[in-house]
Amino acid sequence: MSFQAYLDNVEAKTGKSAEDLKAIATEKGLADANGLAPGVKATAIVDWLKQDFDLGHGHAMSIVAYIKGKRN
Repeated sequence: MSFQAYLDNVEAKTGKSAEDLKAIATEKGLADANGLAPGVKATAIVDWLKQDFDLGHGHAMSIVAYIKGKRN
């Protein structure tokens, strides 16, 4: 599965784009304009996405990668 397919599946499941989820992560203090907020580990974002959006590990990690700057 391509990276874009993961992002498309996340949006289909949650109704939120990767950019929307990045904005929410930023509001929660988990991310900033440069990627993950200082001191935040990927696990914190994965746990949040699993709990609030019922995402699986792979799909949550695709959002972590997106937040870190991967775009394709």
